[in-house]
Amino acid sequence: MFTGLIQALGTTKIQEQNCFEIIIAKGDRSTVLSDLALGDSVAVDGVCLTVQTLLPQGFIATASPETIQRTTLSKSDRPGSYVNIETSLRVGGKIGGHFVTGHVDGIGCLVESIATDKSWEITFGIAQEKQAQWQDNIAPYLVSKGSIAVNGISLTIAESAQDSSWFKAAVIPVTYAETNLSYLEPGDLVNLESDILGKYVARLLGDRQQTTNKTEEISLSFLNEHGYI
Repeated sequence: MFTGLIQALGTTKIQEQNCFEIIIAKGDRSTVLSDLALGDSVAVDGVCLTVQTLLPQGFIATASPETIQRTTLSKSDRPGSYVNIETSLRVGGKIGGHFVTGHVDGIGCLVESIATDKSWEITFGIAQEKQAQWQDNIAPYLVSKGSIAVNGISLTIAESAQDSSWFKAAVIPVTYAETNLSYLEPGDLVNLESDILGKYVARLLGDRQQTTNKTEEISLSFLNEHGYI
């Protein structure tokens, strides 16, 4: 479990299939590495990975084939690109963002970043060939003032399209400068994780609706037909 508050920026190098070497490149390296241990969970661009080897300046982790397919990790080793790094939430730690599981729901893309006097207004939309992921796992949870994780960053949705084809977030300068948002170009892909609380609420409401519908189907004729009256 994570909070969506990024601690450092890293670079990735694919050592072999699905095996990644992550080096802390920007930020306070000790914040990430001081108590990092084998088997710990680390969010890399919002993807929960398990540390399997410790390095002096980073760590090595292996991603499953499904994780590679559902995320942007396979494209994260491009020259000049950075990934957001956050270690897992400790018991009693501060929750400054929102609950982030590190299980990516879908891939979106940067539409535009506009600088204002006090923030950056950043718009994300549907990535090509990822429409099904967006419609099923992202669009239903785009709620004004709701939370969403973009590359592991906890952001608040300021506005979304009526058809949920895009959403906009206002990003303060410190978040923009200390995450890889400042390195993204229009069209670049991002990992998206919908708010887990919204998912649970939607599931509960769906189950209740199904129960209600089943109750409404029970009529006198139904009971008579099945021998109850």
